[in-house]
Amino acid sequence: TGPMSSECLENFLRITLSAEYFEDKYLSFSAVDQSGLAWELNEALASQCGYTVTYSNWSNIEFRASALSCHSHLEKDVFTVTIQVKASLTPDMKNAATHLKKTSCRYGPWRQRELVCETNYMEVSVRRDVPQTVKDFIQSEPKDWTLAFPEAKVGEASIWQIVFHQPEEKRALLVSDAWSAGYGLNTTDTRILLRIPYTAAQIQLVKAQGITFSVVRSSTFYKQQWMILMVDTAVACPVDGVDYTNKTIIWTVPKYIQALSAGATSFKDVLVEAGVDLHKLSAKEMASRKYTLSNDLDAITMKIPIGAEGGYYKTSVSSGQHGAKYSISLFLEHQWEDNKWGLTKHTIIKEIETPFEQVELAVTNNSNLSVRLMNVTVGTFLLDVELVNLTIEGATVTVPEAVQRGYLIYETRYANESKAYVIQAPFDAPSIKKEYVRDDIRAYTLNVTLEFVIHPTSDIFTVPVITVSTVKDAVLPSARGFCDENNLNLIITHGNVDQNWLPFISDRHLTPEAVQKYNYSLSDNGTHLAVSVPFLSSLTDYEDIHTSGVMASLHLTLKDDITFATRKNFSISCRFSPSELIKCFPNGTVVITAMKLVRVADLDTSLLVLRDRQCKPSLVTEKTATFKFNVNTCGTRRKFNSTSITYENDVLYFRPGNDTPVYQLKFVCLYTIKQTIDVHYKTKNPPSSTKPGFGSLDLSLKLFKEESYSDPYQELEYPVVKYLREALYFEVELIHPADPRLELNLEDCWATNSQSQNSIPRWPILINGCENSDDSYRTVFHKVNYSHRVKFPQHLKRFEVTMFTFVQGTTPLQK
Repeated sequence: TGPMSSECLENFLRITLSAEYFEDKYLSFSAVDQSGLAWELNEALASQCGYTVTYSNWSNIEFRASALSCHSHLEKDVFTVTIQVKASLTPDMKNAATHLKKTSCRYGPWRQRELVCETNYMEVSVRRDVPQTVKDFIQSEPKDWTLAFPEAKVGEASIWQIVFHQPEEKRALLVSDAWSAGYGLNTTDTRILLRIPYTAAQIQLVKAQGITFSVVRSSTFYKQQWMILMVDTAVACPVDGVDYTNKTIIWTVPKYIQALSAGATSFKDVLVEAGVDLHKLSAKEMASRKYTLSNDLDAITMKIPIGAEGGYYKTSVSSGQHGAKYSISLFLEHQWEDNKWGLTKHTIIKEIETPFEQVELAVTNNSNLSVRLMNVTVGTFLLDVELVNLTIEGATVTVPEAVQRGYLIYETRYANESKAYVIQAPFDAPSIKKEYVRDDIRAYTLNVTLEFVIHPTSDIFTVPVITVSTVKDAVLPSARGFCDENNLNLIITHGNVDQNWLPFISDRHLTPEAVQKYNYSLSDNGTHLAVSVPFLSSLTDYEDIHTSGVMASLHLTLKDDITFATRKNFSISCRFSPSELIKCFPNGTVVITAMKLVRVADLDTSLLVLRDRQCKPSLVTEKTATFKFNVNTCGTRRKFNSTSITYENDVLYFRPGNDTPVYQLKFVCLYTIKQTIDVHYKTKNPPSSTKPGFGSLDLSLKLFKEESYSDPYQELEYPVVKYLREALYFEVELIHPADPRLELNLEDCWATNSQSQNSIPRWPILINGCENSDDSYRTVFHKVNYSHRVKFPQHLKRFEVTMFTFVQGTTPLQK
């Protein structure tokens, strides 16, 4: 049959286009007249000329032509139709392939009046030998026809005209005007034809037994042998009349419509037949399909079970949801005789589509763990559905592009004309999410969104697919630890589950940015994570302090990067020399560091004291407190023997309201006696004096941004702009020599209006080491404490000066 096949169905010709050949192509249809001229059809011309293009059973394309279509050739009882179909891969129809189909069909005998209700037009044809319409054949409006005769006389000079009868008015149109308005008019040797699109302006909607009809009442005038003849060309087609009850389609058509039976007084049914797709069905065939056809006194009713043979389901989408509708093309042929027309044949074609019904889609996980392959089946679908795109990790790709990414996608078809799609991807594909579950189990998640198109409507819907497969293939990270002289070290060997786990110590996330703040080292080369934390660090826990050493521990936790749930714990404990905690200087200065022990969780290091509770720490961190004092202060006790002097003191912690310490750290400084002499002395209070001397000192003067003295101004930031009364934070530091026995004292400090220290005017800021008493805003000294940057607080002096300007009278001096 080639790409097109034809079928004669009484007064219709049906041409079916092969879906396999014309699929995914742009089509144009043309009717070819007897001279060989092709008339390209659009919707308006098709309904005007008696052509219908429709889709049936998903992608099959049907072209129907009326026996009296505009370009058909009618000779006796044979009508011939020629159509031209152009098919192109592009919408501009370039390089289109042209296909011609010429078919002749026999149809007869013709009834006196034949009415056709197609899906896009109404058609009436009558014999020419029908007598003139009687004066009052429309019983409800008898004046219509008497008023029509004057128009007939006026139109004597024209070939023909048509008069439309409406409740408000009547309207006469010449054939050229009627054609321009979209009506199809034609004559043959024996018949007159009027074809009316459903969009025509003269259509009236009329109710008959509760069913709505599109009705056109008209009279057509034509000249024949020096006579003007008038025929009734009324036509009526049902618009609705379809109900859905208990999974059954009920189609009701009233038998006698006033517009079609005006002037008749007696009626007799001749034939009632029905079928599907213009094929008539016998009573036996209907019974086998469970159809029922009832011919009652006033109406014909046809009942079709939804899903019955003859119709088909097609995919539909409503509010983004996948579903289906049942579609069937019914037709009804009713022939009757009356005492006006004789025999009338009324053919009604009814395309019925049931309401949308949602259809759930199954997503079945058939993953093969032994070959590490995700395997998901999605369906089932009808054959009018095609998978076109996948959204993977937020990116939408076509099916071929997904295949290039490692996916395998194919259809599985079933005997009941349905299909499913199978999506496969290796467990190790980049888009497969891998997640540690517990023990040695990992979860592999396929998360894609499938986008489908429905043919031929091109509607789109999506189906999210999320499937999880669990596999016992998890390799957890492992660790080894060691300590050197000053640090606790952990080296963690990565497994296959911890790529995104985060390292924490206590509640602190270890990041490269926090390395300086907490004074630790962190490195990761992809296979190993190395962490090194100093013994004296806020990240270290202290278990106990003994003469044999300090037991310090490092507890590291790996946490999930999303939920922050604990995944794995590692720890290492080492004992460090207590010599790191105490420094006994030859000048009698003692620097001791006390630690917070884990067994005293509520200990506040800032509240640690020495025996003399007035002696408090000079430097406090979260877990340590550092004291600096002289052996002759803070309640220090001393013991002598022949070779040494021993100084003892305790670091204590008292809970509020309790005089019994819950923490006690005893420490001892031992000084060796090199020589012993007897000295006679008496009490005397000579004035203190210093011995003058000469030497080289390296000093620095810095200006800081804040009172914390953590961020000095850099060279590129000068000159620094400040407003009146803003604070300036200065620091003077003894750089060299770095002798802890030295202490820096400032004697005089002054400001000038220029870079020369000897210029005038000048204003003293410090006088003999003290603030200037004449200053309205006096200089403020800030205490310097021991820190990781400040090893010898006695080598620094910090003071704060309020910004001012030099004035002469009331005028500021500028330089």
